Amino acid sequence: MPSSDIIQLLPDSIANQIAAGEVVQRPASVVKELMENAIDAKATQVQVILREAGRTLIQVIDNGTGMSETDARMSFERHATSKIRQSEDLFRIRTMGFRGEALASIAAVAQVEMRTRQESDELGTLIRIDGSEIKAQEAIACPKGTNFSIRNLFFNVPARRNFLKSNSVEMRHVLDEFQRVALANPEVAFTLHHNDTEVFNLQSVKLVKRIIDIYGKSYREQLAYCQEDTSYINVRGYIGKPEFARKTRGEQFFFVNDRFIKHNYMHHAVISAFDGTIPEGSHPFYVLFIDIDPSHIDINIHPTKTEIKFDDERSVYAIIMAAVKKAVGVYNLSQSIDFEENINFLNPSPSEPNNNLIPRTVMPDWAAQPRKSESSASKSNLTNWSKLFEGLQNTDDRHRELAAFEMGTTAASRPVYQEQAKTVASKVNRMASEVIAAPEADALLFQLHNRYILSQVKDGIMLIDQKSAYERILYERYRKMLINRNGACQQLLFPKTIRLTHSDMQLVHETKKEIRSLGFEFDEFGANELIIRGIPADLPEESEQDLFEELIEQLKQSYSDLKLNKPESLSRSLAKRFSVRYAVKLSYVEIHTLLNQLFSSSDPNRTPGGEPIIVLLTMDKLANIFRG
Repeated sequence: MPSSDIIQLLPDSIANQIAAGEVVQRPASVVKELMENAIDAKATQVQVILREAGRTLIQVIDNGTGMSETDARMSFERHATSKIRQSEDLFRIRTMGFRGEALASIAAVAQVEMRTRQESDELGTLIRIDGSEIKAQEAIACPKGTNFSIRNLFFNVPARRNFLKSNSVEMRHVLDEFQRVALANPEVAFTLHHNDTEVFNLQSVKLVKRIIDIYGKSYREQLAYCQEDTSYINVRGYIGKPEFARKTRGEQFFFVNDRFIKHNYMHHAVISAFDGTIPEGSHPFYVLFIDIDPSHIDINIHPTKTEIKFDDERSVYAIIMAAVKKAVGVYNLSQSIDFEENINFLNPSPSEPNNNLIPRTVMPDWAAQPRKSESSASKSNLTNWSKLFEGLQNTDDRHRELAAFEMGTTAASRPVYQEQAKTVASKVNRMASEVIAAPEADALLFQLHNRYILSQVKDGIMLIDQKSAYERILYERYRKMLINRNGACQQLLFPKTIRLTHSDMQLVHETKKEIRSLGFEFDEFGANELIIRGIPADLPEESEQDLFEELIEQLKQSYSDLKLNKPESLSRSLAKRFSVRYAVKLSYVEIHTLLNQLFSSSDPNRTPGGEPIIVLLTMDKLANIFRG
C-alpha cells in the first residue's frame, strides 16, 4: 500500500533560494548586506565596484578583521552568525547583521567569490560558490580584510532576473543604500565606482561634512544642529532649515543605534515640529540618530531590518518632536537678531542721541516704506472708487467676446443665462463683475465652497467634483503631449540652475524624453545639476525648481507603473498632483469652459484612477432625504 505522507524536507539549495526572496530583492540588497558586514568587521575603508548597476558584478572590498579558514566556510551556512549566541542576545543587538542569512541567500542566487584574511594569518582563504554549490576552497595570498565578488545575480533564477528594472532604476536603489550606510558611518571612508566611473569618494569625516560631501556644498548653509538627551533616548543630528524644504522626498533619514530605519510615526513627529514653518506639500531635510538601549526596541521583524518597534513609541515621538521643534525655534530666533544694530543701547556713547535709549522694533522692508496719511488715503478712495467699476455699465458685445476669449471660450458657445453676466477685459473689473452681477435665482450652475459645481438637470441635481474634473482634463492633456511629444514650452528669461541628488539624477536620465515631451527644456550642468531653460506653458505659476521637483516626486512614486506604460502612468500622477491647484473660485465663463472640456473628454464620469467625478441626485433621492 503506497505511503500517504506528502510532507518532505526541502533541500538546502531550495531553502536558500526561498530565503533569498526576502533578503536579496535586487542588486541594492546585496550592496547593503555586504557593506553592513564590512562595518560589523570594523572596517575603516570600504570600496564598492559595480558593473551594469550590479547585474553582472558587485564587488565590496574592506580592510576589516577578516575571517579564519573555518569561519570563511561557515559564513555561507544558513543561520551561521558571530553576532548572537542565545535568545537573550536578540535584545542586546548593536551590530548591523545578526540573522546569519545574507551570505547564504546571496550564494544561492549568484556566483560568489570571497577572499579573506585575518591580520594574524600569513595566508588567506579563497572560496567560490555557484548557486549554493561550493566549487573551490583553497589558501591564497591576499590583503587583510574581505573581498566579495558577486557575479551574474539571479543567473539560476531567470524569473527573478526578468523582474529587475533598467540599469538606471537599479542604480538609483544602489545609491540609496550606499548613501544610508555612508551617512550612518561618517568615520568610515567609502568609495563607489560604476562601470569604471567614480561616483563617490568619501573620506573619514564628521557627520556634517559627510552630509555636504554627499549632497553638495549648498547644504552647508541649510543645516541646523539638533540634539536632545534624556534618560530614555538621545537624539542628535541635523535638520534642514525651513526655507530649504523641497517638493521631493528621499532626504529624510532615521538611524536607530546607527541602523537606518523607516518609521512613519517618527516621521510624523518631525513634520509636526515643522508645522507652520514650511509650505504644505514640502518635505524638510533631516538626518537624525536615535541612541537607545537595545532592550527597548525589537528589530527582528523583517529580514531587511529596516522596520523597528519601540516599547514606548509615544515617548519617542514626543522627544523627537521636542528636539526638532527646539532646533527650528533656535534657528528662527537667531535669524531675527540684527547684528548690524548697536545692541549696547543701555550705554550709548556721548555722541549718540538720547532716543537710542529706547530699543527699536525691527520692521520688515515692506513695512518701512513711507505711507500716506489715513485721511488723505480716505479722500483719494472716495474720489476714485468709482473707477474700479468703469465699463460695467453698457457692456457691449466686444467686451464680452474679449472676456470670453481670455477664459478659453467664445461668446457664441456660452448659454443664454451667461449673456447676462457683466464682464470686461481687465482682471480687476472681471472680479468686480463677479460680485455685482450675481447669478439669477434660476441660474443653472452654482459653485459650492470652491470645490463642487451644482447644476440643475431634468431629473434632479448634478454634483461635479471640481478637482476631479480638472484631474480628468489634465490627464488627457498630458497624455496627448507625451504620445505626440508636442508639449508647449515657455522659455525662461533667466535660466534657473537646480541641484538634484544622485538618485534623482538617475531618474532624470531614465525619463528624459518624457520630461521634455511635457514642455520642460533643460540641459545638464555638472555632475548633479540641471539648467532649466523652459517650463510647460500651461502649468500653474510657481517657481521652476518647485515644479521640476514635484515632477521628480511623481516619477518616483509611480515608477513601478512607468515600465509598463510611461505616458499613462506619468499622465495620471501629474494630473492628480496639479489638479489640487485648481480648487479655486470660478466665474460663470470658467465653469462653463470646465464643463465643456470635461464632457468632451473620453470619460467625464470618472477620474483616470476610477474615482467618480459626477454624482446625480434625482428628485426621488432628494425626497427620500427629507422623509428620513
